[in-house]
Amino acid sequence: METKENKKDIASWRRAVLDGLAMQHPDAAPELDFTNPYELLIATILSAQCTDKQVNRVTPALFAAYPTPVDLAKAEPEEIEPLIRSCGFYHNKAANIVSACRDIAERFGGVVPSTREGLESLAGVGRKTASVVLSNAFGVPAIAVDTHVFRVSNRIGLASAKNVENTEAQLMEAIPMDEWSIAHHWLIFHGRRVCHAKKPACGECMIRELCRYYRAAKE
Repeated sequence: METKENKKDIASWRRAVLDGLAMQHPDAAPELDFTNPYELLIATILSAQCTDKQVNRVTPALFAAYPTPVDLAKAEPEEIEPLIRSCGFYHNKAANIVSACRDIAERFGGVVPSTREGLESLAGVGRKTASVVLSNAFGVPAIAVDTHVFRVSNRIGLASAKNVENTEAQLMEAIPMDEWSIAHHWLIFHGRRVCHAKKPACGECMIRELCRYYRAAKE
């Protein structure tokens, strides 16, 4: 049975974990380059199964050729493919971004929707992509759960779930709403720099003594 003392202990532990992540990654921020919601939406769709660095190499030419959703809506996927080929899965991605931009042009007056419902109605946009755009382009609190966020949060103990949906729900409960967006970036940076999938660099981790995985490994 959970007591008030237990709840206080859990809250204190969570606070210590978040403070430790903030201290370890003071530069945590979006790594995709963008200047507006349209650019972030397209870059996020392109980032599936691709590194942010590679997407950032591709998008300048893409956005120079198609500076608005209305411009891209007029293109055919075959015209887009050469510009995004190096991002992988370029057939599907080209079809999705053209379809998404046509919807934006036809259904949203050429403006990227600022609601989850609107974003998730677009081709190639699932919950994670919508959360990224809501959080980083519109300032709407959201936690996008990618592979890094899923792995790190469940390893540390901020979540204890077997799927993305439950992980997101548990993180939303564990983390104050006004920190959802930045916590997403802390967890991503921690996953990329320290808490690697195969060989986590626990010796470099500032929250290892708080980490469920590390404590279990020591026993």
